[in-house]
Amino acid sequence: MTGAEFSGVRQPEFDTMAGRHTQAAGRIEQLAESLYGELHGAGLDTAPALRLRELAGRVGKQAEDLRRRQALIREMEQQKISFGTSTTAGSFMEMPDGLDAAQGLLDGTLAARLARAAADGDAKALAGLRKYAGRAADPEFAGVFLRKLGAKGVTELPGTLAAQLRDASKRGESARVNGLSTQGKQTLRLLSTALAAGTDPKNRAYAGDGFLRELTEQGRADHTVGGAKYAGYQTQALIWGAHDGKTPFSATFMRTVGGDAVAYEKEQYRRRWAAATEYRHDAQVSLPDLAGALGLGGLLRSGVGTANPDRKTRSSTVGDLLHAAGSSPEASKALLAHTPAGWKESVLSHLVTTRWGAFRGTGDHGSFRGVLLASTTGQDTTSKQLAAELTKTLADQVRGAFGKAGDGNLEITDRAALDRLAPLRYPLARAMAANIDQVSNLLLNHGTFGKVDATAMSYALALATRDDAGFEALMRAQTEHMKAALDSMPPVGLDSSNLKQLGFTMADLKTFDYDEDGRIGKADVGQFLLDRTVEEAEPFSHLVEIRRQALIAEGLDDKKASAALQTMVRDTIGLIPVPGAKQVGELATGAFGSLLTTPYDKAAGAGYDATAKWVAGLVSEKGLSLDETYAGLADNRLAVERLAEQMIATAMLRKGLLNEADLAGRIFATGTPPTIKPFTEMSPAEYGNFLSWVREKGGSSDLLNRFNSTLRVTSRVDDYLNLQIPSSSGSGK
Repeated sequence: MTGAEFSGVRQPEFDTMAGRHTQAAGRIEQLAESLYGELHGAGLDTAPALRLRELAGRVGKQAEDLRRRQALIREMEQQKISFGTSTTAGSFMEMPDGLDAAQGLLDGTLAARLARAAADGDAKALAGLRKYAGRAADPEFAGVFLRKLGAKGVTELPGTLAAQLRDASKRGESARVNGLSTQGKQTLRLLSTALAAGTDPKNRAYAGDGFLRELTEQGRADHTVGGAKYAGYQTQALIWGAHDGKTPFSATFMRTVGGDAVAYEKEQYRRRWAAATEYRHDAQVSLPDLAGALGLGGLLRSGVGTANPDRKTRSSTVGDLLHAAGSSPEASKALLAHTPAGWKESVLSHLVTTRWGAFRGTGDHGSFRGVLLASTTGQDTTSKQLAAELTKTLADQVRGAFGKAGDGNLEITDRAALDRLAPLRYPLARAMAANIDQVSNLLLNHGTFGKVDATAMSYALALATRDDAGFEALMRAQTEHMKAALDSMPPVGLDSSNLKQLGFTMADLKTFDYDEDGRIGKADVGQFLLDRTVEEAEPFSHLVEIRRQALIAEGLDDKKASAALQTMVRDTIGLIPVPGAKQVGELATGAFGSLLTTPYDKAAGAGYDATAKWVAGLVSEKGLSLDETYAGLADNRLAVERLAEQMIATAMLRKGLLNEADLAGRIFATGTPPTIKPFTEMSPAEYGNFLSWVREKGGSSDLLNRFNSTLRVTSRVDDYLNLQIPSSSGSGK
């Protein structure tokens, strides 16, 4: 009897066949040796003997395979895992076609039996499960294990572990507590890895759609162990919390089980949350996982020892779910973008509004922040949608926390509302940094970013830029955005004769040939750089002024430059070119050297924020610190002006505006005829001389003046935040 996955084998014929294969392999090997001796002794070609030896090897491998199958059949028959079938042709044993599948059937079934016994309180069975820890990610094992154990068994086993630990703790049996804690953590990791594999439709271990539905049914069902009644999701959460991320949970699992678990908690606590909001309680209750409900602290949590477990550890079902969701961007996005049946909002919106107080109650912001970063910083459609939703939702919440002070600057009118959102400042900044194109377009062209308009973006920035690391991420992203914008212009000398050679099209030529003379000249490039420089100054202005206002509102020194921004300037982040351009100026080739690399292009594909981080790593690796004289920058605007100076100089060099300039006698030049040194080899003095030369020969002073003037205009921030920012010689209008 034969199927897609199983073949029928008949005993004792199979045993006979295995034995005869083994005997045949030995006899053929003996024959090969004898033939080789005869041929070699006679001085004849020994190739026939060698071919016979190869045949013996193949037959030997077949015999070994048959012996392994024979052993598996006998063990499965002994364990009553595979049952015989009687037909007119005789009795057959059902056997998986592949050896791995057969071993998986055997081990998965035995492990499931041990798990069911352990769920009934069998201590020896619990210890026996350790044998299979290394097979949890094996698809052949995981699929069988989950199907045999069933969703009910998966749900109830952690409950038994928790109940046994509570009993041992109450009795003061420290040795038993230590043993159960260690075995419990190992068992939960086994369950977690197998569950991640077996609930992924793309994995061979997939236990089926029905298994997922059964998990939700068991999750919502009441279970009892040791006299304690609990919801299935509370015990399933222990499995999610034990996940190590190596076999990521699937998007399907997160939408089906994860989304339902979030909905279940809301159903159970909606009234209590509403009451907490009405009475302005900072913290809300949440559905605890079973360890939290039984007061087990970290006894079932990986990474927490038994010698001094934190008895005050507060763990929640949703917190454990978010830990598991953080195993991959796909899982994170699937959970946050999901809208449960009957809801009018996504899980993301629910978590940062209705449920946010529960995070404050448990203090487990970390997993949620990780999921936010994983789900909102990509360049795919879902990531962008989630980033826009996060921005709009937080902007709406923070708007009421700010107002206009008597001097016209920003002030905090609701400190409690602002403080409760503080853990979300950095994830919000990273989400906006990853979408700096949309942010810039919104501020420049009154575009849209989901439902976010310029006013909402400004309030979101007031929250995000208060975080130092968040402000750095936004500034690095905008720096990369400006460099990319300046780099999009064709070089001097482009015309119809060299379009193909330089990688441009006739449409490009027509677009950038402002004087319509059929050639890209210095005037065309100069006009383009002027337009882009002014445009890019506006988003910089918005970021810097809102950061300044946020510091003023906090009562901090708004004149102090960000340490990270000083480092960016000093280490020339704004100087590094955008590799992958279609043409590099003659002099620029020598200056940029090895900085034009493929890894940069890969980073750029992941978004501006990722690109900025890659550049920062490259700069650190090469030990650049060309502009040490900028270490004493007074405020963020001066730092941005320095960044702009570096970027403009780089663009002019790159686009060929300086190719005809004389390098004779310049300290930053080397060789005969002289060429510009690679920036990685310039000293601070040489780099400073280079910038002066660009201003003198390239005429960059006008571009810098226009950039600086635009940077200091604060009227749009006035309008969006309803302020009246006073003028000042240092940082105002």
